[in-house]
Amino acid sequence: MSDGNGFQERPGDPDSPHGTGPNGTDSPNGTGSPNGHVRLSVEGLPAWLDPVARAAETVLPTQLSRFLPPESGAGRQSAVLILFGEGARGPELLLMERSGNLRSHAGQPSFPGGSLDPEDGDPLTDGPLRAALREAEEETGLDPRGVQIFGVLPKLFIPVSDFVVTPVLGWWRRPTPVGVVDPAETARVFTVPVSDLTDPANRATTIHPSGHQGPAFLVESALVWGFTAGVIDRILHFAGWERPWDRTKQVPLDWRA
Repeated sequence: MSDGNGFQERPGDPDSPHGTGPNGTDSPNGTGSPNGHVRLSVEGLPAWLDPVARAAETVLPTQLSRFLPPESGAGRQSAVLILFGEGARGPELLLMERSGNLRSHAGQPSFPGGSLDPEDGDPLTDGPLRAALREAEEETGLDPRGVQIFGVLPKLFIPVSDFVVTPVLGWWRRPTPVGVVDPAETARVFTVPVSDLTDPANRATTIHPSGHQGPAFLVESALVWGFTAGVIDRILHFAGWERPWDRTKQVPLDWRA
């Protein structure tokens, strides 16, 4: 389960509401359902995901970002689904591009996700897991029953939109077709091979007029930056997938970003 800091308990912990049962879930084959109880399970993961699962068990919030949730508990509770799958070019990651008409982060590539709803449940236990699956279904049309949740990263904070975000790690055990469900929310849905994300030629540093700098990825005709790029960057690093890249390669942003 996820504790107050978003740390994963090991499957099979008798004190955890997650990871109990033969497949670590109430759904078939360790998959999740936004309408049922969602459990964490590392059973049956492909070997290449092992370092990501291990990193999720040990990584500290400060190792992921300097922007951490307010100690007061303020902020809009939300979750994103970081969904890994197997594509034609090997391991890949599911991303979407947000509609240009949205109030927050308009036009940006991102993970599927959004705010927790009351029906998602407790934000300190499995609420973020259910929210991540529900939002992914609403935004991309994927079938959450084909997704196995295998880890949760520490909660992070996006100051510009006041979101407290729980990154939820998923394995696309049974892929289903995805695409734009509501053009008012999503401009496109796409997958990115992990090999493209680790390719030094596709990496850069974004420079915002405010002075903030951060990692970026130029993949699939998109500039992935901000919170999403920061999380991807840290996953590649702690999974041991990162390759040396030129951090002096800069991409300027404007004030609309």
